[in-house]
Amino acid sequence: MSKGEGRSKTKCLAYIAAFIVFQTAIILVFALTVMKIKSPKVRFNAMAVESFNSNNANSTSIDMQLLTQISVKNTNFGHFKYDNSTLTILYNGMPVGEAVIPRGRAKARKTQKFNISVGVSSDRLSGNTNLGNDMNSGIIRLSSHAKLSGKVHLMKVIKKKKSGEMNCDWTINLATRQVQDLKCK
Repeated sequence: MSKGEGRSKTKCLAYIAAFIVFQTAIILVFALTVMKIKSPKVRFNAMAVESFNSNNANSTSIDMQLLTQISVKNTNFGHFKYDNSTLTILYNGMPVGEAVIPRGRAKARKTQKFNISVGVSSDRLSGNTNLGNDMNSGIIRLSSHAKLSGKVHLMKVIKKKKSGEMNCDWTINLATRQVQDLKCK
């Protein structure tokens, strides 16, 4: 074995080692960025009062229809498929309206928006005297809750269960029939 052959073998081994280190770094960066699966964000974009009726002469009963735009923001590198879910509207922690959020799919790194109409009625409330006081003040405070459960699909191979949850608070100005102070967590 000559002196030149030993050097070429050493150079070849050095190149192979450098290639392995480079590939390991690429795989590590890929695993830490692309493969990190996050929960999608679910939020109200907009909300409007379509119709509002006060059924009672004492103004202690309400019946209204809300039109909401919900967005599902998927920050993952794979699409998010979610199942049917329920959007619940609450007054002082008690449900006054529900709507079904149909199953769907948010594409990778995109935001899906859709509209849902929700009926809100105080008929479910039993003996709640705060509603009459709130209606006399001209402002009704409501909140909502929804949870979208599904799976994030990466490269049609990796599937991981994730869920996006929405909790929002807002007020309705009875004089203008407008939604105000919409804040989602």
